[in-house]
Parts: sequence; C-alpha cells; structure tokens
Amino acid sequence: MIRSRFAPVLLALACTTPVLHAQQTEAAVQTVAPVQTAANDNAVVAMAIPVDREAESSSLPDAPGMEQTQQSQDPHASNAGQAGHTPSGEPQQTQRILGIMPNFSAVSADTKLPPMTVKEKFVLATRNSFDYSSFVLAAFTAGFAMNGNSYPEFHQGVKGYARYYWHGLADTASENFMVSGAIPVVFHQDPRYYTLGHGGFKKRALYGATRIFVSRSDDGNAMPNYSEIIGAGAASGISSLYYPTRYRTWTKVGQKWLTSVLIDGAGYTFKEFWPDINHKIFHTH
Repeated sequence: MIRSRFAPVLLALACTTPVLHAQQTEAAVQTVAPVQTAANDNAVVAMAIPVDREAESSSLPDAPGMEQTQQSQDPHASNAGQAGHTPSGEPQQTQRILGIMPNFSAVSADTKLPPMTVKEKFVLATRNSFDYSSFVLAAFTAGFAMNGNSYPEFHQGVKGYARYYWHGLADTASENFMVSGAIPVVFHQDPRYYTLGHGGFKKRALYGATRIFVSRSDDGNAMPNYSEIIGAGAASGISSLYYPTRYRTWTKVGQKWLTSVLIDGAGYTFKEFWPDINHKIFHTH
C-alpha cells in the first residue's frame, strides 16, 4: 500500500532528475565556452602580432645575452677579454712605465686608432710636459748638472739649483710641444708610437730605433718623421734663448738637438719591449 501510494511521486522525481542534470550540464558548457573562446581569440591576436624578442632584449640596460654572443663570435675572445692583452694576444702598453714614467703616446701592437685632432695633440704634449714625473725627473737632472758644473753662470747653492731646475723643465716642455704638438699639426702627422710587437729582437729593436726617421701621417701612411727631426731642432733653438749668450751657437744648438733625437730613439726602442718586460719580469698583464 505504501509503495502504491508513493509510486506517482517517485515516478515524477525519476523523470525530473535527468532533466535537471541535463540543464546543469548545458549551463556548465555555456559557462566554459566563453572562456575558451576568449582564450582562443587572445591566441589568434598573439599570433597575428609578431614580437621581435631580439630587439626587445637588446633594448635592455645590460642585455648580457647579447654581449656574450658577440664575444663568442670573436676568434680571439679569450685574449680580447683578458685585461692587458691585445686582440692578437700580445701584452699591452701601459699608461706608465714602472708605474712612474709617462707612456701616454705608446700604442699597443695591432691597434688601429682614429686620427688625432689638433686639440688632442696639444693635450698629449701638455700631459707629457706637466706630469708629476717631469718635476721629479727635473729635480734629479738639475742635481747632476749642478754637481758637474754644466753651466758655471748658474752658480751653486739654492739659487743655482733653482736655475738648473727651471731650465730643465723648460727644455722638456719646449721639446714636447714641438715634437708632439705644433709640428705634428703643421705636417698632419700622428705623434704616437705604434708598437710593432712581432718578430725577433733585432727586427723590433731596429723598428723602434728608426721611428725617429719614420712616422705616420694622420691617415695612417708612412712618411718621414718631420715631427721628431724638425721638432727637436726647433726646441733646441728655442731653448738657446733662455740660456747664457755663449751657448747660443750652432754647435751648442746642434749638440742639444742630436742629444734629444738620440734619447728619443732609445725611448722608442725601450717602449717597443716594455710590454714584454712588464709581463715577463713583473708578471703583470
């Protein structure tokens, strides 16, 4: 009796449950479908707008990935990335010799530099003339000159030493401004010393010594070293103007000119081997 009484209710529930289940499933499908459609639309838009990842990464402040790629393409990357070596693996010139003497005009082997401007040539001459080492060197040379009584007219004592001292500074400045400044500007020459860096000792020593006769033009071509020959001669002539009268002769000026040229030749030769000396003896790069 109970079953027969509740049979219509159970039958109604049995029929209603599949309908509700179907409606819920349809609603769920309708809810998910817009999400999938939106995702598909975004994917289509993303595919339609190409993104240049390389340009985007290169615009970053550091972009380390780009830098590493460029270095890996360099056949000499192991040497080029090491401080104190040229791209070909040769030791580099340093700004100073033994940490004291200025070496501002020396260029490392296999290095190509743009031409110097007029201002840069005079700046180089100024740096060489008024570097602190110039004052120290003048102090020593003045002492030796006074001890040897090179110029008796200067006398001895503090006043005599002061005369030797400022004459030495003036000689250094006049030669630097003639050899590295004025004459290179007039003849469009490069006053820097370009290291050879390759070959045997004799070849490199001869190369260094002959740089007093051979130089480079501003465009990189070889030409006579007017800057050294004429510049040193002009500086010797100028220096005679502030020395006692009896030293203003062609002989005295010629002796000073020859001495200056020979000293510069020895300096070029030493600069040629300085990177190797610095590397092998002092074990620095």
